[in-house]
Amino acid sequence: MPHPAGLITLLTDFGTADWFVASMKGVILSINPQATIVDLTHEIPPHAVGNAAYVLASCCRSFPTGTVHVAVVDPGVGSQRRPLIVQTARYFFLAPDNGLLSHALGQEENVEVREIENRRYRLEPLGRTFDGRDVFAPAAAWLTKKESLPSFGSLLQSYENLQVRMPQWEQREGRAALTGEVAYIDRFGNLITNLSADHVKQWQEATKRSRPVIQFSGHRIDGLVGSYREGERHRPHALINSGGYVEIFLSESNASVRLSVMNGEPVCLT
Repeated sequence: MPHPAGLITLLTDFGTADWFVASMKGVILSINPQATIVDLTHEIPPHAVGNAAYVLASCCRSFPTGTVHVAVVDPGVGSQRRPLIVQTARYFFLAPDNGLLSHALGQEENVEVREIENRRYRLEPLGRTFDGRDVFAPAAAWLTKKESLPSFGSLLQSYENLQVRMPQWEQREGRAALTGEVAYIDRFGNLITNLSADHVKQWQEATKRSRPVIQFSGHRIDGLVGSYREGERHRPHALINSGGYVEIFLSESNASVRLSVMNGEPVCLT
């Protein structure tokens, strides 16, 4: 198991116009002035737990072993949902128990999940509207000061998982087809699907064809390109992105807006 480094990442839906992120950083630095804080993003759409789960899983493994990842997208703040602290073979995670950690923990080994119960590691008096500042920030800071994980609270046998629809095989026009969906839309309007490079390989092996046809929302793309620059303007194209997933894009344009496609839209390899 890793030892906590002095590196803490923050991911929230707070934005940067208000003082919320600064308050979290102030609490962390008050407890551990030597901590290094990296902002993953604070521009997750409000309450979009699924988006946050995708972003966290996409970038958390770029960091060194021992990094403490704090993720707060928390529409259930003040309710009975539990604050979690997690240790894996490589990292530590702190987040509300609302499914936010589903994807990240799904790619980790030796996962140990605990509830943050010890009031020593929280701010007092504890409010009910800002657990990012009052619970997760101080707990993360204390963790980087080499506090043992069991001291934070009791071990949990389960935690919330997002209900993620996995790509499914079906028959279309007498041919094997693999249908997934748009899982995330980035700030450029690119449509990132839940169809991975491995899914493309499985489709190729099952169909004995190398060049997939990608169908979605009345649109059709023939094959994959290697980079954004290979895409002709005004036509949708697809590639395998840096995260290893099929991504649909319009060169130098917003595919989501121009093609009227939102999260959850079916995408089919056929």
